[in-house]
Amino acid sequence: MRRVLLLAALCVVFGAVPASAPAITGGQPDGNGHPYVAYLDNGVFACSGTLVSPTVLITAAHCFGDSTSAFGKNSVTGASLVRATFDPNLINTPRAQRVWFFGSYYFDPQFTLRGGGGLPGFDTHDVAVVIFTAQGCAVPPNQMGTNSCGPIPAGVTQSKYGALPTQGLVDTLPMGTGVDFVGFGVQNFVNGGGPCGGPCKPVAGDRFTRFFAPSTLIASDNSISDEFIKYHVNKGGTCFGDSGGPDLLGGTNIILADNSFVTNGQCNGVGYSYRIDTPQALNFIRATVAAHGGSLP
Repeated sequence: MRRVLLLAALCVVFGAVPASAPAITGGQPDGNGHPYVAYLDNGVFACSGTLVSPTVLITAAHCFGDSTSAFGKNSVTGASLVRATFDPNLINTPRAQRVWFFGSYYFDPQFTLRGGGGLPGFDTHDVAVVIFTAQGCAVPPNQMGTNSCGPIPAGVTQSKYGALPTQGLVDTLPMGTGVDFVGFGVQNFVNGGGPCGGPCKPVAGDRFTRFFAPSTLIASDNSISDEFIKYHVNKGGTCFGDSGGPDLLGGTNIILADNSFVTNGQCNGVGYSYRIDTPQALNFIRATVAAHGGSLP
């Protein structure tokens, strides 16, 4: 089997990254193109995610499922607390001016990582939701910027949201269907890991900035196609820190899948994202939202 790598969470300390890879090839700063795509962290790792209502955000289970949050837990449900921001230019926003929203993180209880042999056993049920309600949520002490619990005000995302797909949508899409990737992954770092320096010069906005990249689906009927879409990443794709971010049906706000893993450390060739249109994923999302006070359109 080829080496497979999660599009893993960035180290939260700005300027440090956990692995070696180039930028999102073909990416460009998103600005306000997808205001509902968020940067997330738990004080240890960081990911991306998609707000689908004022109280519900979709992301990946591998983002924080095996990490202890530095922000503590929901005092009622015991879920880990994470924070989100929708600032597309986060790296250049002074810490005192950043706006954070704290929510409770619930991942699919069937999620496993490296639970079996080969590519089919590498990752499964890689979906999670963040619920933004006040119940059991408290802002940790000594936080800089503006911090709150509860629903995301409509103005933060310009009253725009991602949309859940209809069940089985991916199965109706032909090879070459356009896919739009959006996320806060790294754009510029030195081979071998570590922040840019020497031959790799830092570029303004090369990390912790919302980026957009178009790509296309690869039609696949392999052993994991019932859970994952397969896509090209040579001309536009995802890389480390884009985990949990959306794979949108080209030109729309419809989430086909959340970013999961790539097959090499250079983030090129092909990648895989966990399908949100399956009965398993949709049932988990809807049941979790209903159980914890969120709401869907």
